[in-house]
Amino acid sequence: MKKNFTPQELEKYSSAFTLSDMEIFIFPQLFYPLVIANILSPEIWKWKQDPWFDRIENKSFNYKINRIKQYIMDHFTFNLDLETWGLTTKEREMERFKDFVDMDMLSQSNALFGYEGDKYYFSIDIRKHFGLDKYTSDVIPYWKTETLESMIAFKHKDGYTTGAGECVSLSTLYAAAMYVIGGIPLEKVFMIGTPLHSQNFIAEKEGIITNNRRLVTKSMWYNGTVLSAKSRRALENEKIAIVSHISGHIHNFYPDATIDPKAYESFTTLLKSYLQADLTFETFINFLRTDSQFWDCFQYEYVRSGKPNYLELRTIFEYEHSSKNSLSNSGRDALMLEIESEEFHSNPREDKILINLYEEYLNANPDATFEEKKEYFFENILPNKNCLKAAALFEGLYQFLHTEPRLPKNDKNFQAAVHPELKPDMSREEIWQEVLSKADTSEMAELTLYAYRSMNHVDWTPFLKAVLERNPVTYESLKHLGFNEVFKILSEMENISIYDGERLALPDEVWNFQRGDGIERALVFANFIHYLHPENSMELEIKDGKANLFALDKKWVFETSKSIIRERFAL
Repeated sequence: MKKNFTPQELEKYSSAFTLSDMEIFIFPQLFYPLVIANILSPEIWKWKQDPWFDRIENKSFNYKINRIKQYIMDHFTFNLDLETWGLTTKEREMERFKDFVDMDMLSQSNALFGYEGDKYYFSIDIRKHFGLDKYTSDVIPYWKTETLESMIAFKHKDGYTTGAGECVSLSTLYAAAMYVIGGIPLEKVFMIGTPLHSQNFIAEKEGIITNNRRLVTKSMWYNGTVLSAKSRRALENEKIAIVSHISGHIHNFYPDATIDPKAYESFTTLLKSYLQADLTFETFINFLRTDSQFWDCFQYEYVRSGKPNYLELRTIFEYEHSSKNSLSNSGRDALMLEIESEEFHSNPREDKILINLYEEYLNANPDATFEEKKEYFFENILPNKNCLKAAALFEGLYQFLHTEPRLPKNDKNFQAAVHPELKPDMSREEIWQEVLSKADTSEMAELTLYAYRSMNHVDWTPFLKAVLERNPVTYESLKHLGFNEVFKILSEMENISIYDGERLALPDEVWNFQRGDGIERALVFANFIHYLHPENSMELEIKDGKANLFALDKKWVFETSKSIIRERFAL
């Protein structure tokens, strides 16, 4: 499949191989093709044979998603190591992208180019948070989004015992697993990209957010735990830059959008509903749990042995920390039994608010507005109690219960785009044929072939550009060695690819996981030579089970078992 790429197209199509976070930010068209590439991966279809998923197709929606979540938790860890995929510079990347976006806008919208989010990110010093403070301010990481094969291959890397991936990798994995294992239609899976994070929104029931390896239901969003607080950060503090869907995408930078407007409207409505909750006693307690400045103002009355006893709220929360039970749910009585007798007081403290009074009101008035519930607290609960900054409490409480997502505006030029029609009951072969049949008319389908690394169905020009220009780890690891030494190391490396069939790994994948087919190892060597002598021309010949690299006036030979149709490539 030979194409005549414009320089802009070449950047986009080559980015379908390296898939760095910044490339996906610039080219949102790449987001869903990686999901479909993971759907096509033989590795995810192997999950269906795992006893963990026995008869999952007959189970409830909640059972399915929790089973998928636990499998991902057990088999993948979160990885954001700076050295995994190497470093680049702002100057280099801004030169790459100058023809696509306004650089001032980029620096205000992407974490790698200066963006620090709102108050939370300013307070943590973003470069220090990611470990970038040990480099110059111009240095930024590649942070490549891993395919499923690359995620699995982390088990071969020193320091890892399972697979791994960063947030975008985990979001694309979750989307693929929801479809292949959970049978959830892709029309219900929306990918959300903010300047510092990637997560999914599953438009089912009240909505579910996937956050790195975890799932967050609406009730979990408001449970006041440390885990839910971490899950809330991106949507509370950042603008949503990209929403990607099987029908297309929308980006806050670009005037054109390809996502189905009705799908985007439905997503917006459900997400906003997910991010709004009523003030109930449960949500009131959950909010208090998140902010210790209010703990010493409240006490709780509990009847023990037929007599009222009193506990300080701080004491209850401290016991909650080591318990599976909670004051805000059905485990309250069990929690009270766990608390030592000496913690209870026989008389209430005059300077503390009896929280039971507000519980009675909230339970009796579920339909009252937030303002009415606030007013009742001020008029009937607060009098003569000076310990509480009630205005601050209700300001924080309102923000806890109401997050307004800063979505890309819907004033875009919506342009319908052809996309693969994938249904949950399709086999892997049927999905492959659907993608292949749409590749000539659908950019999403065509980019899927590139992200999937189907080398017999794509033009190699973007791949070779990515190989030579955006794989710095190999060179950094080998730069102290001579050519013969590097060739010897590569020749002795395990001759097995992390990808099946005609699919190929990039040089840094080969080096990180210390394995590769002969073609892949030849390209590692070509990458190394190119870093030292970028002016030198090279050729790769694939013939008779050999990958022959012609470089430095010599033929370097590697064994290959890949079935590549084309035999010779200029590098």
